[in-house]
Amino acid sequence: MKILVISPHPDDETLGCGGTILKHKDIGDKIYWLIVTNIDVKDGWDKDIVKERQKEIKRVAEMYGFEKIFKLDYPAAKLDVIPIQKIIESISKVIFEIKPEIIYLPNRSDVHTDHQITFKAAYSCTKNFRYPFIRKILMYETLSETEFAPALPENTFIPNVFVDITKYFEKKLEIFKIYKSEIMKEPLPRSLGSIKALARYRGSQIGVEYAEGFVLVREII
Repeated sequence: MKILVISPHPDDETLGCGGTILKHKDIGDKIYWLIVTNIDVKDGWDKDIVKERQKEIKRVAEMYGFEKIFKLDYPAAKLDVIPIQKIIESISKVIFEIKPEIIYLPNRSDVHTDHQITFKAAYSCTKNFRYPFIRKILMYETLSETEFAPALPENTFIPNVFVDITKYFEKKLEIFKIYKSEIMKEPLPRSLGSIKALARYRGSQIGVEYAEGFVLVREII
């Protein structure tokens, strides 16, 4: 089975579905990674930070064993200035190349605009009459983005699909540690303790030690 994980920024894939990615890989699925944004010196980023980020992406990809990485290289935190049709076309091209059966997307109501636009653009590339090979679409939650959405019913992330990642949780943490600049101090959302707490909470909902929760957007059986 072919799986496509779409992340607005590097680290979203690990926070949202790192354990699930490892589980897919373990059972023999082919995993692909699409990173929508990137950082660049021309956008004001320090060259050493840019260089380090590319090293992190390479190491993370090796840890997961992705079949291929796709980088759209749109400027981070600036997706709102890019014509959405251009983003849709870029994502569509990748989806047609891979022909994935399962797609993981960021939550549509995340507070970060890049996450909202990524979901909107990617979901536009899932119409079954154009992409008949897609069988399942799931939204993942991203700490420091999902929980900060406005407290309105339409923004609530209520998972209805759970994946037992107990066997893979420690490796998920190990991979997240590669993103050194993204690790927050305790008890902030992206601290290692908070990542563990969320996984324990999701695990408690299905009676296992650690789990990841998803919202099923569509499934064709």
